[in-house]
Amino acid sequence: MTEEKTSNGLYYRSLIRNIVILVIIVSFTPMFLVSGIILYQFHHSYSEKIHDHLGELVLNHKQNIDSFLKEKLKHIRFLAKSYSFEELSNESFLQEKLSNLQEGFSPFFVDLGVINERGVQIAYAGPYKLGGAVYSEAEWFKAAFQKPYYISDVFLGLRELPHFIIAVQENWRGRPWILRATIDFVAFNTLVQSVRIGETGFAFIINTQGECQTRPCLDMDDSKQVLADLLADKKNIIRDINIVEKTDTSGGKNLYVASFLKDGDWLLVYQQAASDALADLNRTLRLTIILLAIGGLAILTMAFVLSRRVVMRIAKADQEKQMMNKQVVETGRLAAIGELAAGIAHEINNPVAIMVEEAGWIEDLMEEGTEQEGNMEEFKRALKQIQNQGRRCKEITHKLLSFARKTDSRVQSVQVNELIEEVVNLSSQRARYANVEIHTNLQPDLPETQMSMTEMQQVLMNMINNAMDAMEKKGGRLDISTELGKDQIIISIRDNGPGIPAANLAQIFVPFFTTKPVGKGTGLGLAICYGIIKKMDGEIEVDSTVGKGTTFRIVLPLIKNLETK
Repeated sequence: MTEEKTSNGLYYRSLIRNIVILVIIVSFTPMFLVSGIILYQFHHSYSEKIHDHLGELVLNHKQNIDSFLKEKLKHIRFLAKSYSFEELSNESFLQEKLSNLQEGFSPFFVDLGVINERGVQIAYAGPYKLGGAVYSEAEWFKAAFQKPYYISDVFLGLRELPHFIIAVQENWRGRPWILRATIDFVAFNTLVQSVRIGETGFAFIINTQGECQTRPCLDMDDSKQVLADLLADKKNIIRDINIVEKTDTSGGKNLYVASFLKDGDWLLVYQQAASDALADLNRTLRLTIILLAIGGLAILTMAFVLSRRVVMRIAKADQEKQMMNKQVVETGRLAAIGELAAGIAHEINNPVAIMVEEAGWIEDLMEEGTEQEGNMEEFKRALKQIQNQGRRCKEITHKLLSFARKTDSRVQSVQVNELIEEVVNLSSQRARYANVEIHTNLQPDLPETQMSMTEMQQVLMNMINNAMDAMEKKGGRLDISTELGKDQIIISIRDNGPGIPAANLAQIFVPFFTTKPVGKGTGLGLAICYGIIKKMDGEIEVDSTVGKGTTFRIVLPLIKNLETK
């Protein structure tokens, strides 16, 4: 006895250890998997949200800057168009127009100058002594004479201060001249820098050669390669915007949002440290890790406590093992009865669903009123359908009993095509939900034959339902066709579902054989179909290829007076 107790003690201690390990694995694995997936999805969606927000921000800022440049260009073009060369060559008149621009439109204009075709500034208005200045060798002057108007890059020029100009070319007596305006660099730089988010976000502008056009990027040596890549990607972002996350030469990870402006001559870049942009996300990740650690500790504690309780119950259950054997046998018998009951419920579900649907339709008709045109006929049709399906429910139970007792069924003249169309119509709603397309190819003028309409309807319904069950996950196509053979009517039901493995084909008509999950079927459907067709002296064949689909072929004898068997 002592040896037995020792052996049992070792067994139960080993069982506790195994349960603890199993609980830990089962608990931690999904927890980490689900947490990892959720965190990944959250990180992805949050990053996209930040990218979208920054992209929208930079696009709006780009539009503001482009609008600013176009507005200033419009002011200078208006002056050049509104006044003659002689008027603007008068420095007093030019000074008056500069004052009007600064007071009435914008303080961004620093000075104005009129330059002849030789590059000599013949009139100047502004704070610098630039009258008579010669610009014939200046790059901006050469570029300005190639276009009707020109906005230069930022440069130092004669005044040794960063600025850029807007130049408009006009003609006077067949000779070209230029009206030039200098834009206040400090004010323009402030406009560009007005976009700031977080502690590290700032915006700047570079030209297509990578030269800075605003102050914040004067010490951007760490990001030169990234900026060069953004400039090289002009084809992709000239229409919209480019958002990248790159590591600069100093090892810092930054977000770069870039968009071309000034017709592609300048690149507006917004830069922000990734840790700053995703600060809320990082705080969430830290909080998640803390919660996971607390949850893990709770799981470990519960694993030890619960495993001891489970083993204690197992030990108690072992003592009752012999007594339970008889109950297990009885449970198995009850399970078999339960499966049969589930099969009956499965068979009767279709007519009940139709009756419920028709009842709902009648309720809708009653709300509209029977006096509305067509409602009374539809009302009668729905009642008749409910009556028919009620009879069908009764006949289904009778049919399931007759499968075992081989009782006779009533026969009548049936038009197979009409019966198929009726069943297809009844199945159309489920087919839509299952994403299954039902197509019929029925040979016209099929003669009537003698059979049980209810039983044949059930055969077709089972076949269609089985096909839709097979295609439930991905949807598909179901083709139903009829043809007239020699004293035979042939019905083909073909689907493009997953098909039936060859090992199962020989058993599909065996009662209670099913490949469906528990609770989905009992294996009675095809067995009943087989019994019905055999009772009609017909044949039912199946051809299936895994991955391509399944075809059921029903061959019915064409007889005018089928005697009840």
